[in-house]
Amino acid sequence: MRRSGRLGGDLVLGLAGLALFAALALLAGVLAPYDPHAFSGQPLERPSPAHPLGTNDAGHDILSELLYGARISLTVALGAAVGTVALGALVGGVAGTVGGWLDGLLMRLVDVLLALPRLPLLILLVAFLGAGLAQTTVVIALLFWPATARVVRAQVQSVRQRGYVRMARSWGGSPGYLLHRHVLPQIGPLLLSGLVTAAGQAVAMEAGLAFLGLGDPTAKSWGLMMRFALNLPGLLLTDRWLWWLLPPGLCVTLLILALTFTGVGLETRLHPRLRK
Repeated sequence: MRRSGRLGGDLVLGLAGLALFAALALLAGVLAPYDPHAFSGQPLERPSPAHPLGTNDAGHDILSELLYGARISLTVALGAAVGTVALGALVGGVAGTVGGWLDGLLMRLVDVLLALPRLPLLILLVAFLGAGLAQTTVVIALLFWPATARVVRAQVQSVRQRGYVRMARSWGGSPGYLLHRHVLPQIGPLLLSGLVTAAGQAVAMEAGLAFLGLGDPTAKSWGLMMRFALNLPGLLLTDRWLWWLLPPGLCVTLLILALTFTGVGLETRLHPRLRK
């Protein structure tokens, strides 16, 4: 009983964190004291009532950049997560439903993609396609769907072999009916928890690419803020890192933690066997 309460607390904590970041992203235009692209002060101003987190080396308000950065991270996370789960569900569902040579072909493709070092390939593809949020979102989805496909295929095959599904098929149930009535309700919770997990991966990947200079240079993302902060000579020898480098790093960490807690809570809620 104590274990169940802790798992419920994980879900509540994760959802509360996601709600907070979503509210900051939606209300960034209202909460931000300045346009993040505007020269609103002198370079490297210390925190003050006019600039609660000070300004960067270009005179941009850091708090405004931080609030608008939530939009970038959540947009990429949502787009990449939906693309990852959609591709994984499509490939895994087809492989598990059709079987035969098509199943073997698709699973060999999944094995090849899982064996490839994804981080160097991610950097290479983003550098080749060009910097941009759309390119980053598409590349993350294209590289991270194989794990979802493998799990979905195994679940679809398991559901198709159950007695009530085989009986429905023998009574003339069409593939569409079986998919809608029996398969989707079983893999739906799996896809939901996979969506949250993929969103956490996308947040980390987007921040890492922006930090390496492979993100959109015009987007005020948290990774780009950290990159510009560390480009300042002697940053860590002063206290400027406390209001310029630390806040975006904390935001990335807390958003990933919120997604992780949500994913763990959803998984244990939707899969009763994991509660034991």
